[in-house]
Amino acid sequence: MKLFSDLLSSNSLPKRIATGPRIKQRRGVEIKSSREIEIMRKASKIVATVLREINLMAEPGQTTADLDEYAERRIREMGAVPSFKGYHGFPASICASINNEVVHGIPAKKRFIKAGDLLKVDTGAYFEGYHGDSCITICLGEVSELAHQLSRVAQESLMAGLEQIKPNNTLLDIAGAIEDRVKANNFSVVEDYTGHGVGRNLHEEPSVFNFRTSDLPNVTLRPGMTLAVEPILNAGRKGCRTLGDGWTVVTKDGSLSAQWEHTIVVTSDGCEILTDRDN
Repeated sequence: MKLFSDLLSSNSLPKRIATGPRIKQRRGVEIKSSREIEIMRKASKIVATVLREINLMAEPGQTTADLDEYAERRIREMGAVPSFKGYHGFPASICASINNEVVHGIPAKKRFIKAGDLLKVDTGAYFEGYHGDSCITICLGEVSELAHQLSRVAQESLMAGLEQIKPNNTLLDIAGAIEDRVKANNFSVVEDYTGHGVGRNLHEEPSVFNFRTSDLPNVTLRPGMTLAVEPILNAGRKGCRTLGDGWTVVTKDGSLSAQWEHTIVVTSDGCEILTDRDN
């Protein structure tokens, strides 16, 4: 599995990490204070606002670079810094992944979005020392029934996972709810990439997996934990491969992929969705 902890410990990273304040010492699973959570609410609201606006504005004929430029401008207008730009060398403020692209698609001036495309837009904002992180899938125009169903099930699986978040439940409770919803609809969970803790670092412990496994720590949830939960689904098999640009990940069998993600905080009786786009 290509987990974020593997990315952060890679020997090749020092050549790619941009200078700046956003990559800090990793400290294990953190419990955030009320002050920290309030800052994360603000960072996450910026992310939610940008994604809501992109969802409304995205249309065939635009380029993924157009969306990236818009996202960066809006993040900065609201007093934050794009979390992704320069992070381990990533060149943009959003990941824009189309159709069979799973994650980490690089925006480009020559990459036009078309009617029928399934577009994943993932972005983050760094505000007063803390990050928010979220992803949406956009069905552009009249998409296929398969594309619509894949996006719907990905979003439903995210919400099913969030329903399991409460103190004394575990990451396996989240993973099981997600996996069951995905398999009931005959799709595949991508296992190469997981959710993660989020806070002072964009990627923190723990790895928030979307499938049942004994290979990763099954952390017990406690109030104050802040997590990015992000199911990634393929319409075909779960296998992925990375393209020659070193970032863009695609499905091995060419099938469609969809992703939805929220930043949340564990509360005393459940969770609060910090990147809720309806608030």
